[in-house]
Amino acid sequence: MIDFLLHADKKLLELVATYGSWVYVILFAIVFAETGFVVTPFLPGDSLLFATGALCATGALKTPVAAGLLFAAAFTGNAVNYTVGRMVGPRVFNAHDRRTPLHRLLNEQHLKRAHEFFEQYGGKAVILGRFVPIVRTFVPFVAGAAQMRSAAFGFYNLVGAAGWVILCVGAGLLFGNVPIVKQNFSLVTIGIVVVSLLPMAVELLRGRR
Repeated sequence: MIDFLLHADKKLLELVATYGSWVYVILFAIVFAETGFVVTPFLPGDSLLFATGALCATGALKTPVAAGLLFAAAFTGNAVNYTVGRMVGPRVFNAHDRRTPLHRLLNEQHLKRAHEFFEQYGGKAVILGRFVPIVRTFVPFVAGAAQMRSAAFGFYNLVGAAGWVILCVGAGLLFGNVPIVKQNFSLVTIGIVVVSLLPMAVELLRGRR
C-alpha cells in the first residue's frame, strides 16, 4: 500500500492499461472505502486524486467521469460512515464502570463533549477534516456518534467532498504532467500529505492560543 501511495501515478496507469474502463469502478471503491470505513484509513486519498487528475490531463481518463465518480464516492463514503457512527456510537460509548480501562476511552462524558464540539465546530471539522489523511476517515464516524444534526452534516459533507475533489484532481490536471513533478512524484506525494496536515496543525495552534 505504501508503494501504491508513493507511485500512484504509475500504479494507476497500470490499472488503466489492465482494466480499461473498469478503473473508474476501482477508483470509486478505493475512495469510498477510505472515507466510508473506519478500518481502512490507510488507503490512498489525496495522492490518488492527484494522480487521477494527471491521467485525465493526458486523456487516459475522462475528467468529467473520473471527477464525478470520485465526488460521489467521497460524499457517499462519508455519509455511510456518519450513519454507522450515529447507529452504533451511543452503544459503543457506554462504559459506566470507572474501574475498567474502557471507561477512559468509551464513556458517555466523552460522547457528550464530542456532541458539544460538533454543535459548535462541526462544519469546520467536517470540511477541514476532509483534507487530512486518516482524520477524514474518523471525523464522519465521530460526528455521527456525537449526533451531529443530519442536515448540517449533509451540507458540510457536500462542500467538503466537492472542495477535496476539485482541489486535488485540479492540481493533478494542472501540475501532474509537469516534468519536474512527474519525475519526482514520490516527493510530491509526501508534500501533498504534509500540506494536507497543515489545516489540522493551524487549528491546534489556534486552539492552544
